[in-house]
Amino acid sequence: MKELVKYIAQRLVDNPDKVDISEREQDQALIIKLRVAKEDVGKIIGKQGRTAKAIRTILNTASAKGQQKILLEIAE
Repeated sequence: MKELVKYIAQRLVDNPDKVDISEREQDQALIIKLRVAKEDVGKIIGKQGRTAKAIRTILNTASAKGQQKILLEIAE
């Protein structure tokens, strides 16, 4: 899942080399933390959060077979 988020994020931003992804497990969930350059945060979130919601939907669909919930955090 980490590679999937990185692939999507690098295609959306102007500075793909500054995309950083980290993972951690908490309770029954896998939390993926996405960091991008400050000027690219708006591109990841999108208008009214639509892009971020779409990325989360892709993650939930990709993890549908597994029992683990995946959460996406976008950090500045």
